[in-house]
Amino acid sequence: MSGETNGLLIPDEVIMNKIYYIRGQKVMLDSDLAELYGVETRRLNEQVARNADRFPQDFMFRLNENEFESLMSQFATSKRGGRRKLPYMFSEHGVLMLSSILNSKQAIQVNIQVMRIFTRIRQMFVDNTEIRLDIEKIKNKLDNQDKNMEIVFKYLDELLEKQERPNPPRKRIGFKPDDL
Repeated sequence: MSGETNGLLIPDEVIMNKIYYIRGQKVMLDSDLAELYGVETRRLNEQVARNADRFPQDFMFRLNENEFESLMSQFATSKRGGRRKLPYMFSEHGVLMLSSILNSKQAIQVNIQVMRIFTRIRQMFVDNTEIRLDIEKIKNKLDNQDKNMEIVFKYLDELLEKQERPNPPRKRIGFKPDDL
């Protein structure tokens, strides 16, 4: 499923490739969002600064130098791309909040698409977790079955051993004497 913005088609894969996992959450870079929304990064960040109370730390954070260097190494580039400041990263909730401060048609359409992709990624994670849990259940059942099979074979071995040993002569019960 792809979104269309002002006649431009943005493949979902392009947006998915702009989602990173930093500080334990899925986030998007301010410059990537600005590009998708069709605005300058500087303008996007100005709007965010004007509405700073809408962006708590779990919605948006600034990368530190090490995180930025690590991110840039993924792009195989060492330049800061003309940036004077370290970039902002927006979580899923931060991206959603951006829709309330950016009102262009393109920003709204792209934001809807980004939200759908975040939802799809979350669902893939849930599905993957469910599959892992099912596999664990199967492993546990197999382990239990292995233990049960061991017990069955142990009892079978004991029965075979008893069958191979001659039974001691039994004393007869009744009115007739044993020596007859």
